[in-house]
Amino acid sequence: MRLKEDAEFFDCEYCGDVFFPAPNEDGVRVFGEAAAESCPVCTIPLVHASLGGHRLRYCGRCRGMLVAMDDFPAIVNDLRSRREATGDATHPPDWTDLDRKRRCPRCDGLLDTHLYGGGGNVVIDACEHCSLVWLDYSELDRIVRAPDPQPSLTINRNTSGLE
Repeated sequence: MRLKEDAEFFDCEYCGDVFFPAPNEDGVRVFGEAAAESCPVCTIPLVHASLGGHRLRYCGRCRGMLVAMDDFPAIVNDLRSRREATGDATHPPDWTDLDRKRRCPRCDGLLDTHLYGGGGNVVIDACEHCSLVWLDYSELDRIVRAPDPQPSLTINRNTSGLE
C-alpha cells in the first residue's frame, strides 16, 4: 500500500484496493508516513495526514498541525459548516503567546506569531515565505467553534423622501 498523493487514502498497486484510515478524535486522518518537516514544538518528525479533504502535516505527540495557508480558510469553513458555534469558545487570548519564538518546519525561519483575525481569540504562527500556518492543539477547534461576527446593519435614512 502506498499513500496516494493529495488524497485521503492508501492504494494497492497490485490489486487496486484502497484503504481510508479512520479519523482520530480530532477528526484528522493520520497516515503515519513521515514528512520532511519536524514539529516546531516537539522537534519530532511530522506525519502526513488530512482533515476535511485537505492534506496537512500532523504531530502525534502534541497534536499540532501544519497547514498550507491556501487550505486554512477552506478547512475552517468546512468544519464550521458541520459544527455548532458555542459561546464557550470565546475567551480572551493568552497575550503571552505573542512572545513565543518558533521556527518554520520547512525553511527554519522565525514564524510570525500573531492574533488570528477571525473568531476564537487564538494566537497562531505563520510563515509567509513558505505559506504555512502552525496550529497548536485545540486552536483550530477554538477558531471553528467561535461565533461568526454579526454583520453590521447600515440603515440609510433619507429624510427628504428622495433617493
